[in-house]
Amino acid sequence: MPEFLSLKPKAFGLDISDLSLKVIQLERKREGFDLASFGETQIKPGIIKGGEIKDEEGLAKIIKKAIAEVKGKKLKTKYVIASLPEEKAFLQVIQMPRMLEEDLKSAVIFEAENYIPLPIEDVYLDSQIVLPVKNHLDHYDILIAALPKRTVDPYLSSLKKAGLQPLALEIESLAVARALIKNEVTVSPVLLIDLGATRTSFIIFSGHALRFTSSIPVSSQKFTEAIARVMGIDLTTAEKMKFKYGLKTKASKEGSQVFDALIPPLTDLIEQIRKYLDYYQTHTSHEHLSPDGNKMAKILLCGGGANLIGLNDFLSRELDLPVELGNPWINILPESKKEASELSLEKTFTFASALGLALRGQKEND
Repeated sequence: MPEFLSLKPKAFGLDISDLSLKVIQLERKREGFDLASFGETQIKPGIIKGGEIKDEEGLAKIIKKAIAEVKGKKLKTKYVIASLPEEKAFLQVIQMPRMLEEDLKSAVIFEAENYIPLPIEDVYLDSQIVLPVKNHLDHYDILIAALPKRTVDPYLSSLKKAGLQPLALEIESLAVARALIKNEVTVSPVLLIDLGATRTSFIIFSGHALRFTSSIPVSSQKFTEAIARVMGIDLTTAEKMKFKYGLKTKASKEGSQVFDALIPPLTDLIEQIRKYLDYYQTHTSHEHLSPDGNKMAKILLCGGGANLIGLNDFLSRELDLPVELGNPWINILPESKKEASELSLEKTFTFASALGLALRGQKEND
């Protein structure tokens, strides 16, 4: 069917963070999908701060520029699925009694008021039924997601000023999980760590849904700043040193300095991971997994900070858990293909959210 006759228009994914935005469009192939278009554009500091848009016009201009400069096929659609800031979101799995689905939506809104720390009229609320991995239930598990309207409305406005038509706005953690969790289901809990430029997100996925999310200010940029401070060098040079040496060696003087500089922020990161893992393990319930499936299975890394040499081995030793680099192509490319030729796996770590958004755009088009 020609696209202009389709009731389900194709949409691309647009991941918007404080300092950059990333564009991804996928196309369907005989086996899975493939990369059609991609791009990344920097955002000047101050346009978005802590997930809050401060300059809608400025952001709209950057979005237009990013779309015009994509690599690969030219973007011909105005329809977009865009990200919303993790640090402003509230997610919770709640239990509801069995009832007719047409009654469930209003019942969820009523019940959500007991969990959301803002007046219900001041937030946008979405929900979905979480299917059990094991056993049929005598109740519904419902994932609720809420964001303040004062946070969301400027995103909608900026997208429309850029000439786009938003089909959906989605919290980053949902998009990251869609990209990294194979077939979007696990038999045991998995911790996703998105180590970004300005913050790190912890995302726990179990069964068919997110169970817990949180963000902390420890970030890849903090690692760079620590190296610059210890070695007395500028940030650009420190960034190069960070990825050249990472945690792999103390064989050279520079490598030793980088390693020593990284230990304090990494120690902070490990302490935060332990704290959230402990919290999750002591508060987990209603996951309906097999009896041996409640222990954290592993950690998957993504975000630009995942490229730090030796980070997965370092975290694995300190946390006594398997730590792997996540594969954002796992639900997109056929198994025989590990990465798109135009976008290396190392670069793809920063595109996990954008790929998850684009994947939703394709699935809703099916």
